[in-house]
Amino acid sequence: MSSNNYYDVTQWHQGNPCEDIGEVINSIIADIKSRQTGTDVNEGGKPGAVIYIPPGDYPLLTQVVIDISYLKIMGIGHGFTSSSIRFNTPQSEWPNWHELWPGGSRILVKLSPDADAEESAGAAFYVARDGDPRISSVEFSDFCIDGLHFVDDGSGNNDPENTYLNGKTGIYIASAQDSFRINGMGLVYLEHGVTIYNADALAIHNNFIAECGNCIELREAGQASKITDNLIGAGYRGYSIFAQNFGGLLITANNIFPRGKSSVHFSGVVRSSISSNRFHSFYPGMLVFSENCSENLVTANHFFREREPWGPMQAYNNGLDDLYGLLNISGDSNSIIANHISETIEKQYITPAGATPVIIRVVEGQGNYISDNHIVATTEVSQVSSAAAGSCYSTQVSALLAREGLQALDVTTVQIDPSSSQNTVLDSGSDGQVVMDKTANAFRATPVPLS
Repeated sequence: MSSNNYYDVTQWHQGNPCEDIGEVINSIIADIKSRQTGTDVNEGGKPGAVIYIPPGDYPLLTQVVIDISYLKIMGIGHGFTSSSIRFNTPQSEWPNWHELWPGGSRILVKLSPDADAEESAGAAFYVARDGDPRISSVEFSDFCIDGLHFVDDGSGNNDPENTYLNGKTGIYIASAQDSFRINGMGLVYLEHGVTIYNADALAIHNNFIAECGNCIELREAGQASKITDNLIGAGYRGYSIFAQNFGGLLITANNIFPRGKSSVHFSGVVRSSISSNRFHSFYPGMLVFSENCSENLVTANHFFREREPWGPMQAYNNGLDDLYGLLNISGDSNSIIANHISETIEKQYITPAGATPVIIRVVEGQGNYISDNHIVATTEVSQVSSAAAGSCYSTQVSALLAREGLQALDVTTVQIDPSSSQNTVLDSGSDGQVVMDKTANAFRATPVPLS
């Protein structure tokens, strides 16, 4: 039995998805709205619809505008492949590659927003609706949104594909909403992957969101949401995960890899959890709490920081020095418990020169509880390094697996700034590794073997 609430973009009678899939999807949404008009018909009336995108390449020249609930847009395959590796490989090698571009059910974002346009102007999918109730239960599932290219940033580097700038966004949700789902998506080469305002009961799960200027941004406010089981990696200018004025956010089982300026950045977030994630970064500031983040739990995560090993990207960083801290905390009554934190960096690349790197830094606040964190800091004995010339994959894997030729590196495992007091630090560094006023904070050192 067929349903008139199921649409295939390649079978729709208006527009051509191979020329502008945005026009096609907007026409389908208009049809849904024209047919589903009753708000209470036999205790129903507006069931929504499914819009199916078969595997293929579909240019988007018209922004898709969504203002109805219960809409699912779905494809077959997230189609991610690294555009960064391709653009940093000589074009003379491209003819020998099996494929060059992302695939699956792939939307090619060809919007060209003006420099002074609203931030939503470059969004492939724009979701907004006023009035009551909030728009609800919109789902994006199993397709690829590809921003195609980045643009020159005016720096004079003549390296446009590494700027992470193009004014494009994959999914932009402007108005308060309830129970949205983003599952199984692939987002690549967008300045902003997913930007959401005023989220409630949001689930972002099992996506591949990488090589975007910013990956996931939860802005203005929100509650009771989760970011779980994703593969994420932003550019050096932006956030892998950013959340603002949020309560009850769960970030769990994600693999967040370089090269975002932070792995997770909380601003004014309270009573939320970051647990059982793997974080890998090339810069300090992997986890940042700003604007009085309070009563958050950070536990059972693995943090690893090293220097960028791949030659084409070694010129870029997030502008922070090693005194900033891998974890930089401002706020009250946060718990940072039972995390494993590794840092491997050659001494000549520590900034400022000669500094002792800081691992966990509490900048301000009180009542923070830091306990049972295992911190392993090493440096290469040789002190000799060069820009690796191999493939991005082989270079990064070799760096990750390297254990030979390492020796212990002196670090400050925990630093409590003078503006912060009444904190507790237990078993997260020896007496000499923890820097704080021990009359204003509670402290128990990690026992140190005698030999």
